[in-house]
Parts: sequence; C-alpha cells; structure tokens
Amino acid sequence: MREVERTRFVDATPAELERALSPSTVLDAEGTFAVVGTGEADGETHVTARGGGMEVVFVFETREDGLHYRQVGDSGPFEAMETTLTYAARDHGSEVTVRSAVSLGLPLAPVAGRIAAWKRGGELERLLDGLAGVV
Repeated sequence: MREVERTRFVDATPAELERALSPSTVLDAEGTFAVVGTGEADGETHVTARGGGMEVVFVFETREDGLHYRQVGDSGPFEAMETTLTYAARDHGSEVTVRSAVSLGLPLAPVAGRIAAWKRGGELERLLDGLAGVV
C-alpha cells in the first residue's frame, strides 16, 4: 500500500469543522463519487456512492478530531483504500490533514502504487479545496 498525505490551513475552528464534516460532504468534495445512500450499523456509517461506472461502499467512523473511512470490498477503483482526516486548532482556524493508504492490486506493484498514490493525491487536494469552501 502507498501512503499519501495532504495538509492545509482552513479558516474554520475545529468546532465549525466538526459540524460541517459528514460522509457526504467528504465524498462529494473528493469529486469522484456521488453519494446515493447511507445507513448506520455498529457505530459506523455505511455510505454507498456511484461514479465512473462503479458503485462503492465506504465505511466511516467519527473520531474525536476527525473521520476515518475505508472502501469496502473490491468494487471501487482501488484494491484497498483507507483514509484518516484530522483537524487541530491553529491561528484562529484549523490545520486539516488527510492521510490515505491505497493499492491498486495490479501487476508491477511499484508502478501501480505510484499511479494509485497520484490518483488519490488528486482526490485529497479536491477534498481540502471543497472543505475550505464549505466552512
């Protein structure tokens, strides 16, 4: 699995981010999938999303300082993907960090890993751009 990380200052307090963050706002901001359904089970939020001819299920859990989510099954663009979004107070706003581990599960793992990280990095950039626009 390749790891990718992006960090950005957002002009919103952690409390404002906590109110604005939801699985739908996160996936919508990433720009790859549109949420088509959500449900709760065992303290986790299961989100079904569609995009690029795929239907993918993500499992989200709320944490004290953000969210953690992962792709379930192999119907998504990645063989495996999990992401942690955290925020901390800084200079009358928040520093938001998104860390993601991804793999494509294709032959030539080093090349496939770089491609997966490149694709995921773009999604994380869009997520941070979108989040800054929401709050």
